[in-house]
Amino acid sequence: MHTVDEVLEKDRLSRDDMLSMLSLSSGGDIQKLYDAAYRIKRQYVGSKVYFRGLIEFSNICDKNCLYCGIRKDNTGQQRYMMSRDEILDAALWAYDNGYGSIVLQSGERTDPKYIGFVTDVISSISKNTGAKLGITLSLGEQDLRTYERWREAGAHRYLLRIETSNPDLYAKLHPADHSFMRRVQCLRDLKDLGYQLGTGVMIGLPFQTQENLVDDIFFFERMEIDMIGMGPYVIHDDTPLAQAAAECDKQHNFELSLKMIALARIMLRDVNIAATTALQALHPQGREQGLLAGANVIMPIITHKKYRELYQLYNDKPCVNEEAGQCKGCLESRIGSINEVIAYNEWGDPPHYFRRTTGRAMQHP
Repeated sequence: MHTVDEVLEKDRLSRDDMLSMLSLSSGGDIQKLYDAAYRIKRQYVGSKVYFRGLIEFSNICDKNCLYCGIRKDNTGQQRYMMSRDEILDAALWAYDNGYGSIVLQSGERTDPKYIGFVTDVISSISKNTGAKLGITLSLGEQDLRTYERWREAGAHRYLLRIETSNPDLYAKLHPADHSFMRRVQCLRDLKDLGYQLGTGVMIGLPFQTQENLVDDIFFFERMEIDMIGMGPYVIHDDTPLAQAAAECDKQHNFELSLKMIALARIMLRDVNIAATTALQALHPQGREQGLLAGANVIMPIITHKKYRELYQLYNDKPCVNEEAGQCKGCLESRIGSINEVIAYNEWGDPPHYFRRTTGRAMQHP
């Protein structure tokens, strides 16, 4: 049986090593895991924190995922759709405030009106910022031509969370008309089109095992994922999964999420990893702790305050009563408190993307 120090000195962790790291219970041993991940982070991606201004422009969704607060059948949810000008104003605020990138996120839709609207929004943002503002999309499953149109319009990153890489568990989280293989194919399509490829999983789900989580990291590696957005599963009361998760241990999910961030950094090294907002839903310093465990990206919400309370995928989402400027000041203080530096006016592309596409690491200026 290897000690924690012996495991963390290895060039590559085995499956059993990863399971042992997820099972750590001693505070001292867990800190060794985080410290090892942080050292690798500094070596491969540095100590800069990259901002992705998050614009949640619509909560209208055609999907019925059993865990999600904006699922189609949640009839108690008031729906909204931001206008093109409102989205553009938010994007220009991000640009003027030195955010290198934004994320456009909404519920999943595939109708022609929506696809055309998004295409126009991407083009407008690109035109009005001289193509200097990085654009990430998180808009779900689409056909190849739609992904291609959005890429041509100016988007360059895409985040499509798989939520779990285990097909059986995936089936327990989604209605029968949702396809695991369809989602995987979308990831392949995005990679083929040259997007920087992002995905992620929920941690602490009902029915989930530590073996599932280890397999998730191997899935990220096998799919050559460039950026990872994963965080703790947090219940939304108005969902079918909430009852199955009634005994959900928030502290356990939080600690398990930090361990997964650390393991992903140790195994994948030069990818981007987000310290997600969901971490802060479970712990007041959740995002800071995520950064210290190996994450290097923060996604501050820049959605207008009047819409924020309507885009709640889970309970107790933080920052819903703040304006974008308040979030910026808060995060500057939080990140400064752990002696990291915000990389203003930088895209913060993951070195992994350039390594897999050109064979060498580089950064967008």
